[in-house]
Amino acid sequence: MNQPRTHFILAAVALLLCSTAAAEDDLWFGIKAGTLGVGVEATWRPVPLFDLRAGYNRLDYDDDGAQAGIEYDATLELRTTYATANLLFPVSPMRLTAGAFANDNRLVLQSVDQPAYTVGGSSYTPDQVGTLRSTAAFDSPSPYLGIGFDFELAGRLGLNLDLGVLWQDSPVVTLTSDGSLANDPQFQQALETERRELEQETKDFKAWPVVSLGLNFNFF
Repeated sequence: MNQPRTHFILAAVALLLCSTAAAEDDLWFGIKAGTLGVGVEATWRPVPLFDLRAGYNRLDYDDDGAQAGIEYDATLELRTTYATANLLFPVSPMRLTAGAFANDNRLVLQSVDQPAYTVGGSSYTPDQVGTLRSTAAFDSPSPYLGIGFDFELAGRLGLNLDLGVLWQDSPVVTLTSDGSLANDPQFQQALETERRELEQETKDFKAWPVVSLGLNFNFF
């Protein structure tokens, strides 16, 4: 399923959730923050011990460091839209959560200036390499499984905690160069070797740990 279509389906679920929930006078809106970024969430509980949730998370995190032996400026772009079903436990704040995320998370890399570059095991000058740019993108939709805890603070005010795993699978990594050897066949082979090294180093992102804390309100 392509990403625009996935986003449309999850947005439609969110709108249906909200419109139906308003009619049932059981609609909660929340704000949250965690390892997926800062987000908003709507919750509807149609029957006791079961609810549906939909939301959106976003965050950009900048860093720098070496990847596969080359120094990069890195930006982790977190963008997720989601819908989940939640099974609540009686006489307990705990729940089980399963859902799907329209996943636009990406790791974007751009090489910084350095005296020499080792690409695919061979040494090159800055003019030969130019600027290296890489993007690691993930599967969409991505499944999510976790547990959560919901606490009522004061009537229409609540606190929730989520712990889980977003399964993004191994990323698809691209790597390009704009130097004088960009179109050289031998350099292209070295670049492909470097790309595979980056792919190996970013495999740790395939199972993304989710920890978030949220505050929600019931206006009805």
